[in-house]
Amino acid sequence: MFRFAARAATLALSVCWCVSSSASAAVMLAEDTILIGEYGSMTGSEATFGQSTHNGIMLAVEEQNATGGVKGKKIAVQTYDTAGQTQQAGTVVTRLVTADKVVAVLGEVASSLSLAGGAVCQQYGVPMISPSSTNPRVTLTGDMIFRVCFIDTFQAAVCAKFAKENLKATKVAILFDQAQAYSKGLKDDFKKSFTKLGGQITTEQAYTGGDQSFNAQLGNIRDTKPDVVFIPGYYTDAGNIAIQARKLGLTVPLLGGDGWDSAKLVEIAGKDIEGCYFSNHYAPDEDRPEVKEFVKKYHEKYGQVPDALAALGYESAKLLFDAIGRAGTLKGKDIAKAIAETKGFKGVTGTITIDKDRNAKKPAVIVQVRNGKPTFVTALLPD
Repeated sequence: MFRFAARAATLALSVCWCVSSSASAAVMLAEDTILIGEYGSMTGSEATFGQSTHNGIMLAVEEQNATGGVKGKKIAVQTYDTAGQTQQAGTVVTRLVTADKVVAVLGEVASSLSLAGGAVCQQYGVPMISPSSTNPRVTLTGDMIFRVCFIDTFQAAVCAKFAKENLKATKVAILFDQAQAYSKGLKDDFKKSFTKLGGQITTEQAYTGGDQSFNAQLGNIRDTKPDVVFIPGYYTDAGNIAIQARKLGLTVPLLGGDGWDSAKLVEIAGKDIEGCYFSNHYAPDEDRPEVKEFVKKYHEKYGQVPDALAALGYESAKLLFDAIGRAGTLKGKDIAKAIAETKGFKGVTGTITIDKDRNAKKPAVIVQVRNGKPTFVTALLPD
C-alpha cells in the first residue's frame, strides 16, 4: 500500500510512504538529481515521531533546492514507512540502498530500528545519519553510521543531575519498557549516574510497550516512597502511566527522556502530566536566533510549533547536505568521510561536532510541561 505526496517539479521532490514490504517504488530521477533515502515510523504507535522528522527533512530539502541544491544538483527524497517495526526497518533500508540506489540514508528515530537499518547501510557502504536514535550501540554498528542527537549515556547523566540537584531527589523509582533498546539503555545509564551522585534507586519495574495497565508496577513504586519516578519510555505509554499514577495517589514528579516529546503526550495525559519534566534536544521557546528562525519557518509551512523530532530531522538533512557539498564524490566512503570531519556545525539544537565514535557532541535541555506545553527550564552541556 502506498501514499504518494504531490510532486513539486520545481523542487524535484519524490516521496513515497511504503507499508507493504512486497511493493516496488522505483524513483525516476533526472541526471541532475541526488537521491536521499529516509525511513521512519509514519504510522503505528509512534507515528508522530516519523511524521515530525519527515516534515523537518522536507523543509530542509525545500530550502536547499531553493538555493541551488548541492553540487549543482537538486535533492530528491525517497521515504518509506517502518510502522515502528524492526523487521520492516531492515526491509525498507535494503530497498533504499539496493533498488533505489540512494547515496545516503536518514533515519530512524527508534534505536531498535536504527540498529536494524544501520546494519544494512554498513553492509552496503551507504552512510546513514540517525536524527534521534540515542542508544550508544547505534553508531557502534560501523564507520558508515552517524547521528546528530546526543547519546543516552549523556542524556541519562543530565536527567540524573537534574533529579538530584534541581529536584533535590534522593530516592528515585524507575519504570521502563523492557522491549525497547532505547528504554533499557537509558534506564541502566540513569541508574549508574544517579547512584554515583549519591542517590538511591528504590525499585526497577518493567512493562512492555503497548500495555494498557500499569497498576501493579505503580503500586510497587508507590510503596517505596520515591521522590521522583523516572520513566524512560515513549510518549504513548508515558501518558497512560501518568494517568494511572495519579489515580493511585502517586503525586511525585515524573521524569522522562526525549521519547516523551510529542504533542500527543499532553493529549493523552492532560492535567496528569502537568508539572512533569523530560530531557530534550531543544525547546521551541529557547532564546536563540537559530531556534526562533526555525520555529518561524516551520510554523509558516506546517501550521504547527515544531517538536524536537522536527528539529532533528531538519538538522540531519542540513548536516548531510553540508557534508555532500564537501565530499570529493558522491560515493558512500567519501560522503561518510565528510560527515566524520564535521566540526562546529551551527544547528537548531546546538553547535554540532561529530566525534571519533560518530556521535554528536552537543548540549541537552530540560523542559517542563506547563499549561499543556513543554517549557524550557535549563540547558546542560556535555562534560
